[in-house]
Amino acid sequence: MGTRERRTRSNEGDLLLSTLFNDSSANPDEVAIAAVGGFGRGELSPGSDLDIVIIHTGSIAEKELSDLVNMILYPLWDKNVKIDHSVRTRSEMRDAAGSDLKVALGLLDIRLVCGNPDLVAAVQVDALESWRKKSKSRLPELEQSLLERHQRVGELAYLLEPDLKEARGGLRDITALRAIHRSSVIAVPIERISVAESILANVREALHVVSGRDKDRLLFQEQDKVAEHLGYTDADALMSDVAQAARSVDYLLDSTWYRIKHKGRDGAGRFLKRVRSTPLSRDITISNKEVVISVDADFALDPVIGLRAAASAAQLGLPISMDSLERLSESLSGGIGLLTNPWPRDARENLITIIGAGSSMVQIFEALDQEEIIFHWIPEWRAVRSLPQRNVLHRHTVDRHMVETAVQAAALTREVHRPDILLFSALFHDIGKGTEEDHSDRGERLIEPLAKRIGFSGEDVETIKLLVKHHLLLSATATRRDLDDPATIASVVEVIPNLQVLELLHALSIADGEATGRAAWTDWKASLVAELVKRVALAITDNTVALQPELTEEQRAKADSGVLAVSIEDRDSVYAIEIVVPDKTGLLSIVAGVLNLLRLDVRSARTKSHGNSAVMEWIVIPDPHAPTLTVKNLHHELEEALRNRSSLAARIEERIQAYAQLPTIPVPDPVVETFLDAATDATIIEVRSHDRPALLFGIGDTITRSNIDIRSAIVTTLGAEAIDTLYVTEIGGGPLSPERAEEVATRLRAALK
Repeated sequence: MGTRERRTRSNEGDLLLSTLFNDSSANPDEVAIAAVGGFGRGELSPGSDLDIVIIHTGSIAEKELSDLVNMILYPLWDKNVKIDHSVRTRSEMRDAAGSDLKVALGLLDIRLVCGNPDLVAAVQVDALESWRKKSKSRLPELEQSLLERHQRVGELAYLLEPDLKEARGGLRDITALRAIHRSSVIAVPIERISVAESILANVREALHVVSGRDKDRLLFQEQDKVAEHLGYTDADALMSDVAQAARSVDYLLDSTWYRIKHKGRDGAGRFLKRVRSTPLSRDITISNKEVVISVDADFALDPVIGLRAAASAAQLGLPISMDSLERLSESLSGGIGLLTNPWPRDARENLITIIGAGSSMVQIFEALDQEEIIFHWIPEWRAVRSLPQRNVLHRHTVDRHMVETAVQAAALTREVHRPDILLFSALFHDIGKGTEEDHSDRGERLIEPLAKRIGFSGEDVETIKLLVKHHLLLSATATRRDLDDPATIASVVEVIPNLQVLELLHALSIADGEATGRAAWTDWKASLVAELVKRVALAITDNTVALQPELTEEQRAKADSGVLAVSIEDRDSVYAIEIVVPDKTGLLSIVAGVLNLLRLDVRSARTKSHGNSAVMEWIVIPDPHAPTLTVKNLHHELEEALRNRSSLAARIEERIQAYAQLPTIPVPDPVVETFLDAATDATIIEVRSHDRPALLFGIGDTITRSNIDIRSAIVTTLGAEAIDTLYVTEIGGGPLSPERAEEVATRLRAALK
C-alpha cells in the first residue's frame, strides 16, 4: 500500500473515463475530460471521488453536450463509482476559479485524461497565471480558510480521533503548501514533508480499506485495525507516526506563512529594498523578523551559539530562520559543536531561558524538534517524541504535554525561589512515560544523569529527582486523603524536606494540572491542593529567605585597608570577580552598571559591608561582543564610575533604550516582598523579577533614591529570572519602619513595571 497503488487506482480511473469517452459520439476536438484535485495529482484512495471537469469549446449544441455528459456519468453511477463533476468552457472555468477558492485550488492540479489536450492546457495556463497574479489577495483568503478549518476540526497531532484530511497538519494542508509554492511568492521546500505525506496518505487509505467507507476521521475503535493493516506493532506506534507527520506539516506551514508576512519588511512592516539586520550578539542578528545565525559562525569554537540563538528568539517572541536551523542541525549531525558533559554554565542558563519564555517557547522548541537539533542536546527527548496518551483527560502527546507544562510553569516563576528548577522539572516531569513501569519511578531514574549533564549541582539534582518522582503527590493526597487527619499532613512532610521544595512541588502540580486540561484540574482540585500546601507549610519550620554571606579573614583584611582592590578568576565560560571597595551610598548600583557596560551578564552576586568598605563577589558571563576582561580595565572603569556617577547613568540609559527597540514577550509581574523580623539589624527586601538589561542597576538606583543603605545583597539570575535579596538599613543605621519598608517596596514595584 502506498503511492504506487494510489497511482494505479488513478490510472484505472483514467482508463475507465477514456473508454467511455471513446465509446461516445464526442468530437475530441471540441471537448476534453480533465482530472482535478487528488485525482489530478494521481493520488486516488479507495474511497475517493473521481473529481473531473468536462471542458468544451462552447460550440457544441446544448442537447448534444447533455447527451455526452450522460453517456459518461450514467455508466459510472451504475458501477457505484463516486464522481464529482462540472461542465464548463474555458471562460467559465476562469470565472468559477475567480469566485471560488476551492475551484482555484483544484485547477492547480488539473491534468488531461482524454479529449482535446489544448483545451486542458489552456485552462491549466489560465489557472496558474491567475493564481500567481492574484496571490496578494488569494493567499490571505487561503490562510483564513485554513484558520477557520483548523478551529473547527482541531489539531491532527493531538486529537484522540483525528481527521486525517481536514485537521491542522493533515492532507488538506499539504495541498495548501503546494498552492503557496505555485504562487511563486516564496519557495516552499515541499520535499521536507514527503515522508509525512506518505504516512498520512497510507493511513487514510488503510482506513478506507478496513472500514469499507470513504471516511477520513480515524476513530478510536478503528486504530488497532489500521495499525494491524499497516504492520505497526500497536495503535500507539501508529498514532505516534501520525502525530509526528502532522507536526512536520504544521511546522512547515507555520514557517511558510510567517516568511510570507515578513518577507523584505522591517520591524514596522514597511517593505525595504535592502533588508535591515539588528545585531543581538556575536554572530546572531534579527533579519526579516527572524533570529539568524551568521553564515560565518563557527559552531566548533562556539558550541553554545545554537542555545543562545534559541534563547534570544524565545525571549523576543521571534522564530529562528529555517536556514540557520538547518545549518545548526547539519553541524551537530556531523559531530561539530557538540556540548561537553557537563554543559558549561551559559549553556544551562540559555536552556532555562528558553523554557522560561512562556508560550513563545512552543514554536522554538517545536523547531528544535523538527530539525532534530534537540536530540543532540537532550537525547532522552527522542523516546517521548510524539508519544500518544490515549486518555480522555490528556489533550496532547507526552512531549507536547511537557512543553505545555513548562509554559504554565513560566507563569508561576514569581511564586518560587528556584525558578530554574521549576522550569526544568516541568519540562521533564513525564520523561519516564512510554513503558509499563511506573512513569514517576522511571522518571526519577532517567532525570538524574540528564540533570547532571545539564550542569545542576548535586543538591539541585536531588531536588529535581524528588519533584519528578512526586509530581503527583500533592494532587493525589489532596483528593484522596482526609486533610484534617494529622497523618495525612505527616505523610507529605516526610517526603518534602523544606519550604523551598514545597513551593516548587506546588507550582509544578498547578502547571501539570493546567497543561492537562480543565477536566483534570478543576477549581475544586486546585483549592484542595492549596489547602494541603498551607497545612504542610505550617508543619515545616524553615524559611526561604537567603542568608547574608560570611566574609573570610582575608576579605576582612582587604576591607580594613579601605583601598579599591579587584581580582578576576577565569572559569572557562564565566568570570568570578572579587571587588573590595570603599563603601558609599549607591555602590551596588554603580558596580552593577560598570559590569553592564563591560557587557558582562551578572548571574550571581554576594555583597556585604564591613567597616567602611564593601566586599563583593560576582559571577558573570561575558557577552560574545564583550572586550577581554582585565583587572586593569575593570579597576579603571570602577574608579571613573565612582567619581562620576551621572556619566555612568547616561551610558546605561543609552543601552536600555537600544534594547527597548527589540520586541518583547509577556512575563509575570515582578514581586517585591519585605521581611521586617527576619534580621536583627536590617530590613530584608526580596525582589523576584524577569531579567532585563541593567536590572540590578535600576534596583540599586531606586534604593539609593529612597535614601537607604544596602548593607548586604544576594543576587541570583536563573535563566531569564532574577531573585535579589537586599538587607537594607536607614542611612544612619537600623532597620526600616513598616511604613518606610512599604514606601520603598512601592517605589521598586513602580520602577520595575
